[in-house]
Amino acid sequence: MEREYVESSMITSIGYDEASCTLEVEFKSGVVWQYHDFPEYMWYEFRSAESKGKYFHANIREQYTPLGHRV
Repeated sequence: MEREYVESSMITSIGYDEASCTLEVEFKSGVVWQYHDFPEYMWYEFRSAESKGKYFHANIREQYTPLGHRV
């Protein structure tokens, strides 16, 4: 999955696969988390959010179960 770099103090890059409805978030620590069954409309909201970190904490962190791996 291709990710795009974002300006954020906690997130390095984000990506979304429409076919599998999977969100991928790379954190500054180098850890990459994948969130499955992530709605496409939320991807567009997250992508355009002024603060990626605030959006992540408010809408993703507690609502979706991540599968993680190191890059």
